[in-house]
Amino acid sequence: MLEELVVKNYALIDSLQIRFSHGLNILTGETGAGKSIMIGALGLVLGLKADTEALRAGASEIDVSGIVQLESNPEVQDMDPESRFEDRIQTQQQDGIRVSAGVPDAKETEKLFGKNLYKRRIQPVWLSIENQRETTITFMPVGLDPTYYSPLEAANIDVRTDREIDSRSLVNRFFLDQGMDLIISPGEELSGFIFTRLDEGTKSFNVDVVYKGGFETFPFFIPVPGLKVDHYNVEWKSLYPPEQFTDMEELQLVEFLENFQCCVTNKDGTDTGDPLNLVIIGKPLDVYIAFMRAGWDETETVTTTTSWKTIRSFISGGEYRYSPVSSLYVFDRPQDAAFQKARDNIHERNHLRLWMSPARYQGLPVWIGQISRDIGVRFTKKTITTHKIDPDVDETREFLLENLAYAQALKKIGYVKGVGSVPQDSPKGNLTGDPWFTDGYRLVLWITSEPTALSDLEALPWRNPYNPSWQYGIENRR
Repeated sequence: MLEELVVKNYALIDSLQIRFSHGLNILTGETGAGKSIMIGALGLVLGLKADTEALRAGASEIDVSGIVQLESNPEVQDMDPESRFEDRIQTQQQDGIRVSAGVPDAKETEKLFGKNLYKRRIQPVWLSIENQRETTITFMPVGLDPTYYSPLEAANIDVRTDREIDSRSLVNRFFLDQGMDLIISPGEELSGFIFTRLDEGTKSFNVDVVYKGGFETFPFFIPVPGLKVDHYNVEWKSLYPPEQFTDMEELQLVEFLENFQCCVTNKDGTDTGDPLNLVIIGKPLDVYIAFMRAGWDETETVTTTTSWKTIRSFISGGEYRYSPVSSLYVFDRPQDAAFQKARDNIHERNHLRLWMSPARYQGLPVWIGQISRDIGVRFTKKTITTHKIDPDVDETREFLLENLAYAQALKKIGYVKGVGSVPQDSPKGNLTGDPWFTDGYRLVLWITSEPTALSDLEALPWRNPYNPSWQYGIENRR
């Protein structure tokens, strides 16, 4: 809390020292008594820009200082120094442009702006852009978030809509001063905040900069404390000992994938469930960036709290972007990563699970996955809630292909056998009893970190579920 304010040579004030008591402090007085002057001085302490017109007549400088007590604030005491957003800042540089980005978490945001912006679904992103080029560059905020908020919107998000916005107020001036300028001159470095839609967990975004004759895109993928997701607990480099990794040739990979187990299992491995109808080729970071750029979200870890969040969303009919998925098993372990694409309510979503295999193709990890579409929620004794799936798992598989292709996140696509055909009139069941059927193919998606146009997407000529007679000649080449 503010304990003391000292003001010298500010407006009509020659010298003033005022101490504040604990709790609520009220300033009263008739018009012209100096209440607004004190508030203006406090604004300077908070970081607002000074105006020479506020300098007292005959004085050469303004001196405003304050004493703030932090020890009594439990939020400050409990803040882990390692969680400071300044420590999570990432920096990239290319073609004479240097960009740094950081994302404060909920507590940090409230301390920075004095408002619970996260509660209003607003997330500030801090940027610093240094122009080392000889020409002016322009920052394009829509690349970061197409529906970003202006500083005044963020400042007044909790203000009644019938009130007029006064840009001269202390709060509004503060938010305006914290905003990011768009034009960066040669040799100039600018920093500030862009107010975006809230993305809990990992914040994935682009910083787009244009200049005469071209543009540059800087992709960022920044974990933000607050959301507990499965992959945070995975040590990617220690999943397998080095000797287990196998870099396969093309036909070796096809054979490995087509002879791999058809389905996920329970923890004991005594029962099979959903089909393993998906294969991903790509580095972990590229995989996460691709899915999140395509509108997929991370999933929270299954806990009693997240189960009750699911129940509340079920009762209210609301959306739960990070609804957890249950643990299924491959390689004797639960999924390494999970993503979902939620709709308007908890009943409907697409979701997938991924396991990193010991196989490598052209130096890249090969992931085995399962994807399905949820069409409802039901209650269970074991997990409190579970989702019902659409029996046509092939349709969801093809949705993912289209989704990532339109997001320009794919380099190559293909199919292999391996699941085994399951006809519609004789479906199998997953571990919770939901029926499913399939043509038996696995979709293979090669993830790229560089945007690839649909016209440049390459088809891996292995199998073709839509023309089974055409099979690349794999059998003949073995």
